[in-house]
Amino acid sequence: MEAQPTLLCIHRDPGQFLYLQQDGYRLVTATCGNEGLRFLMLQAVDAVVIEFHLGLLDGAVVASEIKQVLPDVPIVMVCDNLDLPNDALKSVDAIVVRSDGPHFLMATLHFVLSIEWLQQREGARSPATRKPFNRISLGRPRRTTTRARQPSTDRRDAPFPARS
Repeated sequence: MEAQPTLLCIHRDPGQFLYLQQDGYRLVTATCGNEGLRFLMLQAVDAVVIEFHLGLLDGAVVASEIKQVLPDVPIVMVCDNLDLPNDALKSVDAIVVRSDGPHFLMATLHFVLSIEWLQQREGARSPATRKPFNRISLGRPRRTTTRARQPSTDRRDAPFPARS
């Protein structure tokens, strides 16, 4: 049996994440950024769940500090909406909007931990070919250009091509 993944949950009310224990995670909780950083130095964790609005040190600042010390630890930021400053996204691997519900957070954690596990396994076979962890922003559409895309008249480009 595999060991339970350990999550550091940094949130003003970490009791909101107790459902993660029922999903098989071991929780270490902190109510502020300084406390979370102290726990992180004392205990190994597999991932960090952090609230954006923490108080004196917001979640983006704490996430940045964590990535400087432990760049491979995935960080999932929980926020009330996606209207965040651009620098808030630099140090996190995924963003979950609270209104998306607990199932979305659990799925996101499963995803970032699976990617980390696969990269560690790949790195064990061939360290020279290990790829860096790709940061993702779940829930926020990616902008590719400022120009609107023109609709295609070619039916092969349609999402559901017409049957012949």
